[in-house]
Amino acid sequence: MVSIVITGRGGAGKTTMTSNLGAYFSKKGYRTLLVDGDLYLPKLAFHFGIDNPAYNIHTLLKNPEMRVIDAIYHEPRTGVDILPGSSKLYDVIDIDNKRLRDIVREIQTKYQLTIIDSPVGIPFDTISTFRLAHYQLIVIEVERGPVHSVHRMVENEVIKLKRLGEAYGLQVGVIINKVRESSDKLQDIVDFLEYSVDVPVVGTIPFDYRVPEATNNGIPVVAYNPNARASKAIKEAGGILGEWALGEKRKGFIEGLYSAILSLLHDRRVPAGKKL
Repeated sequence: MVSIVITGRGGAGKTTMTSNLGAYFSKKGYRTLLVDGDLYLPKLAFHFGIDNPAYNIHTLLKNPEMRVIDAIYHEPRTGVDILPGSSKLYDVIDIDNKRLRDIVREIQTKYQLTIIDSPVGIPFDTISTFRLAHYQLIVIEVERGPVHSVHRMVENEVIKLKRLGEAYGLQVGVIINKVRESSDKLQDIVDFLEYSVDVPVVGTIPFDYRVPEATNNGIPVVAYNPNARASKAIKEAGGILGEWALGEKRKGFIEGLYSAILSLLHDRRVPAGKKL
């Protein structure tokens, strides 16, 4: 049972990375849960084509008597289970975000991997779940600022979030997203992060127009177009993350077949588009 929180600045691609890594690990045979921890601007459901879920993390926060499992949605195309949020204004008013930790703690024991999508910047909404997590992934987009100012961006962004994660005992890694830089400039950034900031770079994901195209179709790009440049890079990052966080080794034939059968049985047990 491993939990990962994903943090970063607005627009860097936290939710995109949450949905795609979830789809990747589910395809690998891990029972995977994604939690929308952005309580005031939730958008994880949109990435899976779930419109206005009747039961969600906000109904759980407002109704302590409700079973957590009743707000879990199974996405049959990817095999991922999702605890979405509500985009309705009246649902996000007067919520007790302190209960988020209890909700995640109750449900995460049923999964091998839980990934929590955090809000923009310092993740005050999800900070209580840091005590339940093991790893933190910081998603950054260096293209949004001049490459020569990357040191200042790292100081303002990565170092603060890294220190926050380490304060809760989390192991911290970085994913560089929407990369447009030349390979030599990118390598300078990777070297700076790994050697000066002392944080491993788990993956570098190229800018790819098929990512927003997939999002608009309500499915992660790794499932929508597995051969897209971004999909290949995300799967490579997932492989590194699997070794780092899950102690993953290359599966033999029998073990891989067993995981595939378990995943297939789970997909058949829950009808397409239905809640668990």
